Amino acid sequence: MAKRTKKTKIFSALEVANICGVVNQTAINWIKNDYLKAFTTPGGQYRVYADDLLAFLEERSMRIPKELEALLEELKDSSFLIIDDDKDLNNLMVQKLTKAFPDFAMDQAFDGFEAGSLLNKRKPAVVVLDINLPGVNGLTICKNIKTDPAFGKPVVIVVSGVSNPSERLALLNEGAEGYFAKPVVFEDLVATIESCLGKR
Repeated sequence: MAKRTKKTKIFSALEVANICGVVNQTAINWIKNDYLKAFTTPGGQYRVYADDLLAFLEERSMRIPKELEALLEELKDSSFLIIDDDKDLNNLMVQKLTKAFPDFAMDQAFDGFEAGSLLNKRKPAVVVLDINLPGVNGLTICKNIKTDPAFGKPVVIVVSGVSNPSERLALLNEGAEGYFAKPVVFEDLVATIESCLGKR
């Protein structure tokens, strides 16, 4: 789920219903059943961030209304994608990177399939890629990201469970901008990302 940037649009439950072509109660039921992420105002009204509404629609393969198409374009190249099947580490990286890069949205993927879908939809500015995803070759993922224009041109930072010089060299040859062995030193990770973004 993407974490929102500071300037994202917010919708009421009624506005969500109108955008999706349903009655207000249906939108409220989506929220109450935790299908659609929302928060409550001090007055007890539901409010939905636009990127959470987008995620809800995309997860269910629902049509993206014209009102949200412009937001999709804004999200491109303004987000990070953290790809790691270790949920605790993934969440920790999101937490640390959100503090370091508050103007970027944060997306998370825990397997290769989810990663491919988000890469195509978001076209992130930065990808932090675990090299040892279950059933997926991280080297292949890196190569695909760097050679397929459908994914945009993200900075790719690889994290690995072991420090392997030959693996590191192979990934850098495929276009990765950085390689870190776990446990990741976040200060070094942030510095590398800042340097890469600064060169764009």
